[in-house]
Order: sequence, then structure tokens, then C-alpha cells
Amino acid sequence: MTQALSLQLLKHVRDRGFTQKQIAEHVGMDPKTVRRWEKGETRCPTMLEASLRNLLLQAAPLGGGTQAQDGFSFIDLFAGIGGIRMGFESHGGHCAFTSEWNDFSKKTYLENFGDRHPFVGDIVPFPLEDVPDHDVLLGGFPCQPFSIAGVSKKNSLGRPHGFECTTQGTLFFNVAQIIAAKRPKAFLLENVKNLVSHDKGNTFKVIQETLRDELGYDVHYKVIDGAHFTPQHRERIIIVGFREKTGFSWDNLQLPAEGPRLASILHKTDGSEPVLPHDADRFFNHEKRIVQPKYTLTPKLWDYLQAYAEKHRAAGNGFGFGMAYPDSVTRTLSARYHKDGSEILVYQGKSKRPRRLTPRECARLMGFPDEFRIPVSDTQAYRQFGNSVVMPVIREVARLMVPSIQALIAHERDGTPLTLPLFT
Repeated sequence: MTQALSLQLLKHVRDRGFTQKQIAEHVGMDPKTVRRWEKGETRCPTMLEASLRNLLLQAAPLGGGTQAQDGFSFIDLFAGIGGIRMGFESHGGHCAFTSEWNDFSKKTYLENFGDRHPFVGDIVPFPLEDVPDHDVLLGGFPCQPFSIAGVSKKNSLGRPHGFECTTQGTLFFNVAQIIAAKRPKAFLLENVKNLVSHDKGNTFKVIQETLRDELGYDVHYKVIDGAHFTPQHRERIIIVGFREKTGFSWDNLQLPAEGPRLASILHKTDGSEPVLPHDADRFFNHEKRIVQPKYTLTPKLWDYLQAYAEKHRAAGNGFGFGMAYPDSVTRTLSARYHKDGSEILVYQGKSKRPRRLTPRECARLMGFPDEFRIPVSDTQAYRQFGNSVVMPVIREVARLMVPSIQALIAHERDGTPLTLPLFT
């Protein structure tokens, strides 16, 4: 999205009657920042397009309010580069607080979102009382191993138990602490598919018991493959919970029966590749209409990967590189992709060495729009996208959650019964 389009959207929102303060609170900024955008003194972040468009879809304010109608607030924990945030912003959410410990991820996050709300690194030592109130807690939390072993013994000895015992020392414990202290109306947690089977199911059992029995939330979970939305098999578990029963169900989750293929995210060599000012020719040479040569594997690396694959084939193992073709759905992009790219090698012809995906293609493979800026090195970009979420999956789950979130907001605000509006 160009700066001109950003300002045009901002003007349309202002014409609808929203004040600078209302816009600022909706997108998590300071009113002075919005004022500077309108004056052209600073750049309006490209990733606010979804939030600005959402305001255009909402009822015009009647005046005196601090937030556009039907908006909701969320906090973004273990935020990475903001994939979960983007999914919820596209349905009217505004971010009130962010936590991400990695400095490189923080750089990418701030480049795209330009936040002025509290942004902290490590959430572990951060005081609970300083976490702002919010409607929804979001978190792609890292799952450090823990077990329920020993709980019965502690019960018999009269020692403390519950989530403070069974999850102490894990990052999930910090999520549970915030939920217990702030009682958000809803939460979404994302993790790897194997969370369900880790430690013979004990890990996930503790998580469910903590959220459902200890904290009292109505919990639902589902494993979703990102291949419904992008050409990549990437199964992740999504855990959602609501402070009260709302009638939420996965039944209306809309997953395309057949997703796109690799060709849809590859750089176009027919002259139709978009020129992105923030990329310039970093990944793609527009004059020559070719992917930059540095992404093609060196002869030495290609020989090594072929020999490695042959060695394991001879031993009856399935280890080896993954060759991807235009009509392919790829393997899961990992954070180690920067090392040799072996899990997703792009076929370039029978007599040619394959290549890695470029960071821009990795962004597309994760469902990020081309407006998303990549201000870090290729190595860091590969790590960031390999650790991220398939954004359209989160966007679809957010769509499904929002009616329940709004029902809880209305119930708390004016006692409206917890009946959901019809899904669309």
C-alpha cells in the first residue's frame, strides 16, 4: 500500500466523523501521531490498512466516545513479527500491549506497526499490575516441557497445587498468571501440533486443566493446516477460550477445500512481479526478470544435499531435501531454513540447480501481504517467518471468535444476554 493510499484511507475515516483520538485508540497510537500522519510529517505504517478499513465498515461515532463502535482491545504476547495481531486487527481489534523478547523480531514488528503503546521484551519479570486491561489475550507461546507427575504426591503432602504448581517454570505459567489477574473476555493461544501428544498427552492435559478447571474458561481447540490458505503444510493447534459460555463452535470455521499452489507465491518472471519500493531489487531483479542469483544453491551445497539424501535412501530412511514445483504444496517452513533451505527447494529446471525461497516468498508462504516490510537480514527474516503463523488461519479463527467476544463485551457493558448474532 502506498503512502498516498494510507492517507486516503485516513481521510475517509475522518470524513466518517471519527476523531483523531478515536482513530488513535483504535489502532493503538497516540493522537499526536495521527495528527502528524495527516500533516505528512511522519509515515502512516502500511500495516494499519486493515484497521483503517475496519473503521470505515463501522457505524459512525455519535460523539464523545473513546472507541469506535464494536471495537475490542487485545494484548499480543510472544508476538514475533505480528502475524496473530494482523489476523485480529482485520476484524476490528486494536492492540493495547505487546511483548516480544527478540530484538530482531521487535525491529520487524515496529517497522510494520509503529506502536506507541507499551512494548516490553521479556514478559516473565514484567509486573502483572502493569499489563493493561484488555478484552482478548493473544499468544503464540513457546511450550517448554512440563508434566503432571508428582501432583498426587503433593496433594497427599498438603503442598500447593493447581496451575502455579504444575506449570511453574514454563512460559505458559506466565500466560496463565495474566489470564488469572486480568480475566480477559477471551484468549487465543497457538502452538505446534505435537503439543497434544507431548509427554504422552500430559502436557496438554495440564494446559486444559489450567485453563478450564483452574481459571474457569470455556475452552475449545482445533488443529488446523495452513495449506487451506497458503501452499504449505503447516499444522498448528489453536486453543481459544471464553470467560463464559457463549455458544462458540468450530462448526462455522470456513476452510477452503483446496488451497493454492506454490506458483501463487513465487516471484513472477513474466513481467507481472509487483515493484515494491521497500524491497527494491533485494530479492528480485525486475530489469532482468529473474530471482537474484544468490538464492540458487552453490554447486558444493547442492552436491552435499544430494549425497546426504542418497545416503539415507540407501539406509531406508526418508531424510532428504524437499523439491518443490509450481503445482506443489511445500513442507513446513522452519526457523532453520536459513542454513541450507533443504526442506523447500524450488525447482528451476532439469539442468539447473534449485534455489531457496526468497524472504519475500517466505512472507507470502505465511500469508503476509506484500506491504509487509522486511527490514532485517535474510538470515533473520528466514528465522522470523519460520517461527511465525499462517496469518490467514488466524484471521479466519478471529472471524469466528469475534461474535462471542462482542457478546461478552455487550453482556458486561449493559447486561445483554449472551446470545450470538448470526454468523456471516
